[in-house]
Amino acid sequence: MGNSYATIAFYPDLCDGCDDCVKACAGKFDEEGSLVHSRIQIAKDENDQFGLALCRQCGEPECVQNCPVGALSKDPDTGVILKDDTCIGCKICTLSCSYAGITANPVTGKVMKCEQCEGEPACVTACGDKAALAFLKNNDIYNTAGQMEDLVAPGISACLGCNTELLFRHSLRKIGSNTVLAIPPGCTAGVGAVGVNGVTATKVPSFHPLLTNTSSMLAGIKRYYDRIGRDITMMAFAGDGGTADVGFQSLSGAAERGERMIYICIDNEGYMNTGVQRSGTTPYGAWTSTTPVGAALKGKTRDAKYLPLIMVMHNCEYVATASTAFMEDFYEKLDKAARAAETGMAYLHVFSPCPTGWRFPPDQLIEVGRKAVKSNLVPLWEYSNETKQLEFTHSVDTPIPVEDFLLKIGKYRHLDSDQLAFIKEIRDRKIEILKNISTS
Repeated sequence: MGNSYATIAFYPDLCDGCDDCVKACAGKFDEEGSLVHSRIQIAKDENDQFGLALCRQCGEPECVQNCPVGALSKDPDTGVILKDDTCIGCKICTLSCSYAGITANPVTGKVMKCEQCEGEPACVTACGDKAALAFLKNNDIYNTAGQMEDLVAPGISACLGCNTELLFRHSLRKIGSNTVLAIPPGCTAGVGAVGVNGVTATKVPSFHPLLTNTSSMLAGIKRYYDRIGRDITMMAFAGDGGTADVGFQSLSGAAERGERMIYICIDNEGYMNTGVQRSGTTPYGAWTSTTPVGAALKGKTRDAKYLPLIMVMHNCEYVATASTAFMEDFYEKLDKAARAAETGMAYLHVFSPCPTGWRFPPDQLIEVGRKAVKSNLVPLWEYSNETKQLEFTHSVDTPIPVEDFLLKIGKYRHLDSDQLAFIKEIRDRKIEILKNISTS
């Protein structure tokens, strides 16, 4: 398996064309900051949307292959395409680049390109809070986790674009094979426990409890392994219905007793497996089959219970919220959860968009998750019982409009201006409460 590399990402919707990135890049190579030395350029296309001209550090770069003097080479460690002093300025490489990422410098007479400023791109720093540019380093997850065994079998019964499958594969890679799973009825069971043709979908022992007793059964199995002297990680994958509603009594009891386990709630905000009914975590205004949209009702009339804070008050060793759209954050929290589960309960509440039940295209899964966090509707934070502190792990000081998230999703497209305003009030109240009890 090949390496994955860090990359500079561009978000055109956040770009205002200020050219700060262009000026910062030029300043790296010229004391007077002449823009002709900039390796990055911003321009509008025919739809008045800003576009970026920048080296993409291609996996199989045409510029390298077509350089007649070998002045260009791809660094196998960083993935950056480097240019040395043997360049003769023939400009053949500029003709072979489809992204205008390598250009001719009229002052030096040779070509120039982005080399990522040795891992600290000046353009990204200059963009600042606008966040139209970001230096993504989550390639480390691919390089490390890609070497770990995939503990989910092929051919599982997940829907197209299912976020639960993504969570299963990453969580089990990180936690490892020395694990016993509890997976109650619902989408989670369909993905991870039931499988097809009588074969379970996971390569570790998994059992299928009732919807009401996941935590208590897992606690009992842990005690059995303790009795025979085996140190096994207990982990639950449960939906929001089996966690926040009918399964809450066993979860609450296990947390109060300090049972040693990792409990992961995969929150897709409803009972998706049985027909998209509302659950206790379904947000205000959402369409479900039991909160319809019509003349009398316009979706759910009450807001969701915020279960992560409820679990903090249970004195869990570790509580965190997470999203697969921010995988680095999720991996760090899995590490902390595994350590916390050695002495007590670790609870992870994972925001899990459902393309089928929420009515959005499967290829928009990560974008939906990202906008939920960036709009502050899904704040990412963690709490440690050791420090007694709650800290934001991805602060959003300038959130995007909630409409940018809500109106991408079918279950919210009916919302009127009054409902949107009320959702903003709910969001602001939640963030205020979290900030009042946080240390960050």
